Amino acid sequence: IISPPLCILSYNFNTFVILNVYSKLTMFCTTNSLPMDLLLKQGNLKQEVESFCYQIVSESNDQKVGILQSEDEQLQPSVSKKSEGELSRVKFMSNSNKITFSKKPKRRKYDESYLSFGFTYFGNRDAPHAQCVLCKKILSNSSLAPSKLRRHLETKHAAYKDKDISFFKQHLDSPENNKPPAPKIVNTDNESATEASYNVSYHIALSGEAHTIGELLIKPCAKDVVMRMFDEQYSKKIDAVQLSNSTVARRIKDLAADIEEELVCRLKICDGFSLQLDESADVSGLAVLLVFIRYRFNKSIEEDLLLCESLQSNATGEEIFNCINSFMQKHEIEWEKCVDVCSDASRAVDGKIAEAVALIKYVAPESTSSHCLLYRHALAVKVMPTSLKNVLDQAVQIINYIKARPHQSRLLKILCEEMGAQHTALLLNTEVRWLSRGKVLVRLFELRRELLVFMDSAFRLSDCITNSSWLLRLAYLADIFTKLNEVNLSMQGKNVTVFTVFDKMSSLLRKLEFWASSVEEENFDCFPTLSDFLTEVNSTVDKDICSAIVQHLRGLRSALIKYFPVTNDNNAWVRNPFTVTVKPASLVARDYESLIDLTSDSQVKQNFSELSLNDFWSSLIQEYPSIARRAVRVLLPFATMHLCETGFSYYAATKTKYRKRLDAAPHMRIRLSNITPNIKRICDKKTQKHCSH
Repeated sequence: IISPPLCILSYNFNTFVILNVYSKLTMFCTTNSLPMDLLLKQGNLKQEVESFCYQIVSESNDQKVGILQSEDEQLQPSVSKKSEGELSRVKFMSNSNKITFSKKPKRRKYDESYLSFGFTYFGNRDAPHAQCVLCKKILSNSSLAPSKLRRHLETKHAAYKDKDISFFKQHLDSPENNKPPAPKIVNTDNESATEASYNVSYHIALSGEAHTIGELLIKPCAKDVVMRMFDEQYSKKIDAVQLSNSTVARRIKDLAADIEEELVCRLKICDGFSLQLDESADVSGLAVLLVFIRYRFNKSIEEDLLLCESLQSNATGEEIFNCINSFMQKHEIEWEKCVDVCSDASRAVDGKIAEAVALIKYVAPESTSSHCLLYRHALAVKVMPTSLKNVLDQAVQIINYIKARPHQSRLLKILCEEMGAQHTALLLNTEVRWLSRGKVLVRLFELRRELLVFMDSAFRLSDCITNSSWLLRLAYLADIFTKLNEVNLSMQGKNVTVFTVFDKMSSLLRKLEFWASSVEEENFDCFPTLSDFLTEVNSTVDKDICSAIVQHLRGLRSALIKYFPVTNDNNAWVRNPFTVTVKPASLVARDYESLIDLTSDSQVKQNFSELSLNDFWSSLIQEYPSIARRAVRVLLPFATMHLCETGFSYYAATKTKYRKRLDAAPHMRIRLSNITPNIKRICDKKTQKHCSH
């Protein structure tokens, strides 16, 4: 019976060496008064046994590999072929019970005669790689053998197998071959297919299309393009890219998780952030919560989607807060960094969003709350005199009379095409869409001639189209709501600050006063649609219409002042620090001294004219940290709910009635985020590089 150490050696050594080792181990056990079966169970003799075995094997000229393990471990002999004249070496693994014997790898040398096979060397002269002078393919050092080089020449370049060495030398000395080849590390087919699958899935998520589009459309199109541009061999490689429904869903979740991980890392190192939140119902009846966050990263202020979550139970304010709070606690994001919370709930409104904001302010005592300025603007423009309100309601009724009947809409389209009208259909008014009011009225006024022919006399509002007084009021409403829409659009977008919105409101208030004064003087040049209609009918505006217009303009101005009150701007130094001559009340002496140093820097003054306000203050964090951080804190709060409104539009387009069971949160993470996922990092994390995993 052979003992465990010899059992291992018997796999790798010949009989003579085994007997030699066995005799020496017997002598070792006799000297130590220890049975050979218990040799490996004595921990205090382990080092002596290891040293003894090392001495035996190192003295041997046999080139085998053995692994000495304890009895508790599985015996795993490792065998490899060895060349003669090569010495063995031993690696001792620290904190382990095994000794590994491995050979020193052999490095082949390049010989000039190898050029007769069409091969030169590449890389280090002591351990070179073989490079074919014909196809420029680089082989490993182990391929530097005449038989392997000859096989490559005969199989890959059979037409040149009978050429002598002078042909290959001439080919090697040509100018094209004198350029050093750029070594290129190429991924395996599985790695490349996996990365390609992630890239395609990323674009599918960005477009909001169904997951099945990858396998049903993208992959066949890619195969057709490759087959036409290259050949069928390359086209078959497209099959390795897995784009099935389930695979694309997993890829999108991995991409969204990578974006979330990057966002959390940024939030943990930022100085502060502000939130924007809103809740709505999707097509399947679930209550969906969207939360956006604004924070400073590097030298700019970024806006990103923090959370897209469906509320499974009651959509109350407490439930909304718990959803956000659990995300913060899970990722260890401090509430103390929260600067402001923007929502569509005003301070006077008692609702679930207002309750959630109150709970956030409780856990973040230094946080403030703000009401969306777009909502304020929409509420302010609802004020209008009765005469103009009646015209607006009647215009909506005329539109609904036609749009509610598909047959009427088709007939109107045919009539508009025959009359050569600019448009062929009316627009439907939607109360919740503020911008629709101006577009609807403009379209109705532009199609007034076609409607005059189309309208049935039996319809009770058909006489409105022939009433010039009614058309004058309609033209004014089309003009004023178009101007209000332009102001509303200018306040939308990313990186909009409170300063931007109040500047727009200040401009609108001055314009309203100017328009009212012009109408009192019977000057309607500021309303192009109304002015052109007066020229067309060669008429003037009645006193009643003028007074109604003036009343509307002044009432609109008063409403805007109510919703956008003028306050003492203690943060004017943030908007333009170079106009400050007296210490602002919101700054302490140290910060004001830093502001003086900042405004005295000519390079900073040049940057102020070239950069946006957000980027300007973010770029000064390193040089003027104290005053720059105070300015960034003022710029962090959201001014509008534009991101949430845009997010719900994307959500509705992604989760349609045909995809009611879709988990749209990963798609929203990808579509609404400014962070690009690191696909290479995602693939490196995978232990199995199979294209479908």
